[in-house]
Amino acid sequence: MTPMRILAIITGEYGQRHVDNIRAHSPATWNMEVWRAPSFYPPIIDYPEEHVPASLPEADLILAFGEHKGVVELLPEIVGMTGAQAVIAPVDREEWLPRGLARQLRGWLAELGVACVTPKPLCSLTETHYNVKRHQVQVDNPLIAEFARCFGRPEFRITVDPESRDIESIKVVRDATCGCARHVAAELLGVPVDDAERLAGLLHHHYPCLASMGIDADFNDTILHVSGNIMKDRVKVEVQDHIQTRYIVPGKKAA
Repeated sequence: MTPMRILAIITGEYGQRHVDNIRAHSPATWNMEVWRAPSFYPPIIDYPEEHVPASLPEADLILAFGEHKGVVELLPEIVGMTGAQAVIAPVDREEWLPRGLARQLRGWLAELGVACVTPKPLCSLTETHYNVKRHQVQVDNPLIAEFARCFGRPEFRITVDPESRDIESIKVVRDATCGCARHVAAELLGVPVDDAERLAGLLHHHYPCLASMGIDADFNDTILHVSGNIMKDRVKVEVQDHIQTRYIVPGKKAA
């Protein structure tokens, strides 16, 4: 793994959960510092420098896990202070990063020569793309790719006992940044393979996922539900060859 300096910006439980999981499972070559930003901001931030510390550690990558859109408005100032070359600013709740502000942020940072991704939800991020609305956006940045090799869209390697048809082993290749994939994997071990996809969705919700439960206009669904479907789909990819399909023929018992 490439050495990488990370600055994570948090304001509350959402960001703290991500930071704790990254610290527990990130490569030894990563060095992460954390800034707990203020939780309240004026409606219009005229002077960003008034809302940041006198100094911040140098960083290659910034993780914007704040729970207020004011944090997002500070990012160009923070990039200048830290020398960061890439920013990951997830959209797990629209009130924390509205779609219009996400577009502005990408534009502001592009003018500075800084790569920026705004995955919606965060667990859609891979080394090469992420979700915005219902489509995927391509990304080509080594710092973001380095992070996404370990955290982002869940990826598993699952083996199934051929006799019992239970999940025999499950390896987390890439965890959700919040740690949800590891939680799901631990609970799926030993369950019947036919139940794995359905249980993955339930376990995701019970973790609990901290994404928005309000209907999002980009998906006509909740971001939490979109995130849960990503989890279920990644489990399905691994177990689909082991699923027994049952057919119902009119007038006959199910086979």
